Amino acid sequence: MSVPSKVLVPYASYLRVYEPLAAFPEPERGHWARYASRPDIPGVQEELRRSLADLVPVPPVPVRVHESGDAFVVAVDGVVLVCPWRTRLRGWLALEELVGGTLPAPVLDAMLPPVVREQVAADHERWLERHPDARPWIRSAVWEVPLRWFALFSDEEREYEPGDAARGAAPVLRYRTPMVQARRRLARALKALRDSIDEGPMTEGLVEVGRWLEEFHPRALVELDYGGLVHAVGAEALAADRSAADVAEGIAALRAGDGEGASAAYGRFAARWRAVRNLQFAS
Repeated sequence: MSVPSKVLVPYASYLRVYEPLAAFPEPERGHWARYASRPDIPGVQEELRRSLADLVPVPPVPVRVHESGDAFVVAVDGVVLVCPWRTRLRGWLALEELVGGTLPAPVLDAMLPPVVREQVAADHERWLERHPDARPWIRSAVWEVPLRWFALFSDEEREYEPGDAARGAAPVLRYRTPMVQARRRLARALKALRDSIDEGPMTEGLVEVGRWLEEFHPRALVELDYGGLVHAVGAEALAADRSAADVAEGIAALRAGDGEGASAAYGRFAARWRAVRNLQFAS
């Protein structure tokens, strides 16, 4: 059961991996087994509420002092699967992306003073010395769902719930697939791209996602969640969104040597997500 919260999810999408309890060593396995039996497991809104609360203090707390002991939990065919939040690790990774992004230095300094960033970076380095193999179970993207994520799913795995404004229930759009299917589709997409076009950002992105997926249990579940983007896309466009189908059609066209068909599929995809990204600059 999700904990109620009035905080709206920011305009971000998420790629998550849920692993079976057997994937975790003790004593962590025991912790998640007990955690999964709780009646009050927090949901997406609660995770965001806690993250946003850390940004309220002055100076802000970009990375929490202690790692979260929470997770998202699902059951598939009677098997419990867990996706740890790992909020602290994700905070460090998000800060690295922010610092290496396109924000002007004065804006970045106002948001996160240099002394705060230096302390956080030092904490991360010390932590990595003790946890050299650490990796997040959750990835996020703002104002888009990256094309490479859709390559892991099929249109038949699309789950759409329109929401109910009267009850305060937001729309939900997500895909879920077994890890073995995600890896297989990624490999096929990568081969189709390499056989058809030169190496570039698209193939590099697929390789990077593939390396990440290799870190997890073969019986894991992979989930793509539109998250807060459902508030930006709009009900009509959300209901009509078939991005995974467009990506699959484009990859199939590449395998068949149909460059025109691949361009048409990519054009539909690009136009849809260009419209979403443009909203971040709207006043």
